[in-house]
Formats: sequence, C-alpha cells, structure tokens
Amino acid sequence: MKRFQDIWAEQSEAARGIMEAHGPLAALDYLVGEKLMTYVATAEDHPEFARELPKFVAAIREIFGTDAIKAYVSHLEKIYREGEEAAREAAESGSEDAELFDGPEEWIKEGERLARLKELLTTERLGTA
Repeated sequence: MKRFQDIWAEQSEAARGIMEAHGPLAALDYLVGEKLMTYVATAEDHPEFARELPKFVAAIREIFGTDAIKAYVSHLEKIYREGEEAAREAAESGSEDAELFDGPEEWIKEGERLARLKELLTTERLGTA
C-alpha cells in the first residue's frame, strides 16, 4: 500500500511527462487544477495531508516556475468567476440548468480553496507550520 506522501510525488512526476507530451497547460490542469485542489480539500480534514502540503507545493514550483503558476492561478480564478456567475444566473432565472450547478455553500468552499491555493502557490516563502 502506498503512503500518502508518495502519492503527490508520483503525481508530480506524472505532470512532467504530461508537460513533455501535451504542454504546460495540460500539466498544470492535471497537477494543480485537479490533484493539488483535491489535496487542499483533503488537508482540511486530515492533518497528515496538511503537513505534506508545503512539500507538494514546493515540487509544483520546481516543475513550473513562478510566472507559469501565477498565470495558471489567474486562469483558475477566471474559470471560477464564470462558473459562479453562470450558477447564480441559472438559479435566479429558474432555469432547468440550475440543478447542474453546486449550491451557494459549495461555491463559497471552492472560492476559499482557490484563495488558499493561490496563497500557497504564490507566496514568497513556504512555511511548514
């Protein structure tokens, strides 16, 4: 059985292969948009994941660099704002599509996670506390 510490290391290595085969956006989508976002959510309830978070973020920074990460975080923020707006408009209009979107509580949680992700990825210095 794999240790949870090994999972992010394997995912980081996989991202390098994705970047070679499909470019940095695909690798960022995989490692940050999917894997790190899930890891941040899991770390909210599991201290053992929270303790590993700075190491995971450091690996991501090593792979992609500051400029690519900042651009990608801006990309995620834009997607989040567009999704939140579409969900609100669907709910307000009573559209059949409203049931396809998460409720307001989930959008708040996702927004908080995205803010935490941005802080982790763009702060000058990573701490271990």
